Amino acid sequence: MKKLIWAPAMICAVMFALAACGGGGEEKKTEEKKEEATAPAADNSMVVAVAGKGKELIAGQDCATCHKETEKVIGPSFKEIAAKYPATDANIATLADKIIKGGSGNWGEIPMAPHAGVPKEDAVEMVKYILSVK
Repeated sequence: MKKLIWAPAMICAVMFALAACGGGGEEKKTEEKKEEATAPAADNSMVVAVAGKGKELIAGQDCATCHKETEKVIGPSFKEIAAKYPATDANIATLADKIIKGGSGNWGEIPMAPHAGVPKEDAVEMVKYILSVK
């Protein structure tokens, strides 16, 4: 029983000592988190971090006329788009251009209307949100 009490006390003492010395561990953790947030990932982890902003931008456009999150309307659902396109930098750039310039042929014969007034940065955020929908 004494061993069980001793182990947590020892761990706390070591952690306190490291924190008091400034061990540099916190700086390293911050750098690791920064890398995780900006590195492209096939599992869409990068996308989820920015989904809130993209969702707000989509709400301010006419996207809901043709697209819903999980069901097909005129165009594909965001879920279908996310299933077809992994969240790579190349796909994000391509789909952002598609939002701005419009297009046709990828999802049938009905063309997607261009949204020339959407800034490239906003289109990228919108695509990141779309690719986060599962």
